[in-house]
Amino acid sequence: MPPVKIRWFGHSGFSVQDPCGKTVLIDPWLTGNPAAPSGPEGIGRADFILLTHDHFDHASDAVLLAKRTGALVVAIFELAGDLKAKGVPESQLLHGGIGMNVGGTVVLDGFSFTMTEARHSCSLGSPAGYVIRTPAGAIIYHSGDTGIFAGMSLIGELHPIDVAILPIGSVFTMDYRQAAKAAAMLQAKAVAPMHYGTFPILEPTAERFVAEMKRVAPGVRVIELKPGEEAAL
Repeated sequence: MPPVKIRWFGHSGFSVQDPCGKTVLIDPWLTGNPAAPSGPEGIGRADFILLTHDHFDHASDAVLLAKRTGALVVAIFELAGDLKAKGVPESQLLHGGIGMNVGGTVVLDGFSFTMTEARHSCSLGSPAGYVIRTPAGAIIYHSGDTGIFAGMSLIGELHPIDVAILPIGSVFTMDYRQAAKAAAMLQAKAVAPMHYGTFPILEPTAERFVAEMKRVAPGVRVIELKPGEEAAL
């Protein structure tokens, strides 16, 4: 069977492509993203759009991409309601615009999406992350914007994570040291860094994170992508 693939769009935006032919987008911020390889027109297909929180660099393209792709949008209750008010049809919002909340799991077309806690800020609801199980059986954890927290160990106990997608940029999220420790706590087989290099105030490269991973979790594969690149799991 062909592998599950992840693609990085810069910042926190990723796609997960399952061999069944379906694609999940996570926090696909492309308009105005200086790291993105293209604008929203570069997204050819999306079956699901997962949003971790309402900040502009995560959710500002949600309405546009939902309308362009017809994808079902998965978000926390308050953010789902806001998207409904902004014109996303009820049929394209999880549970008709009710969304979901931290701790919940939904199963859709062979995917399961579990919403996890995240330590950050937002205006609508609470920030979140997701554990995604694809129809092919790959398990991907996208932490959303977050600081390190003890519950990451529990997430790793509950889910045998194939790849953890973690922020390393500092200022607004974990820095490279916290992210490496988080990867070890999660017991992930692989880790892909995100939320760095987009703006001058963030960590510019993944170099220090890669070095820290060799020290803290030497057995974990680091998937260091450039915006637009993809990797097979």
